[in-house]
Amino acid sequence: MSRARELPAPPAPKVRAMRPGDVRHVVAIERATAAIPWTRAMFLAELGRSTSMELVSVRGEEVLGYLVAARYADVWHILNVCVAEKERGRGLGGELLDAAMEQGDRLAHLGYTLEVRVSNAVAIGLYRNKGFEDHGVRPGYYSDNGEDALIMWRRGTPEDAR
Repeated sequence: MSRARELPAPPAPKVRAMRPGDVRHVVAIERATAAIPWTRAMFLAELGRSTSMELVSVRGEEVLGYLVAARYADVWHILNVCVAEKERGRGLGGELLDAAMEQGDRLAHLGYTLEVRVSNAVAIGLYRNKGFEDHGVRPGYYSDNGEDALIMWRRGTPEDAR
C-alpha cells in the first residue's frame, strides 16, 4: 500500500518593510491589476523618502501584496494598496492596513486618508471595516475613465476601529 505524502502547509503570509529587490514583483502585481499602474521608478522613489512607508505581504520570498503611504504634514495618505488577484479574499489587504496603522501610530498624527474608485465596493467595504469614513467625492479623479474617487478618512488608532 502506498500512502500519499502530505505536503507541509505553506508558511503563513507576513507583512514586512518593502525592499528594493521586492519592487520588480510589486510592479508585476501593479501592472496586472491597476488601470493606471505606477512605474518602477515611482515605487523606488517612495522607498527613498523618509516620510513614506512601504510594506509588502510575503509568503516566503513571494510578494503577495503591498501598501505605500506617505506622511504629508500631520496626515498619513494611503497612496497604493494592492493584493495579487490570486491572493484576494484572504485578508491580506486588511493585514497590510493594520500593519501600516500600527507603524503610523508611532508618530503623532491627525489621521489617515485615501481615495478609492467609487466602483470598488470590496475596497470600500474593507476601508469602512477598518474605521475609515466617507468624506466626499473627487469628481473625475481617475484619468483612465473619468471615474469619481471616494475620499475616506480615519482618525485615531487601530483600536478605535474595533
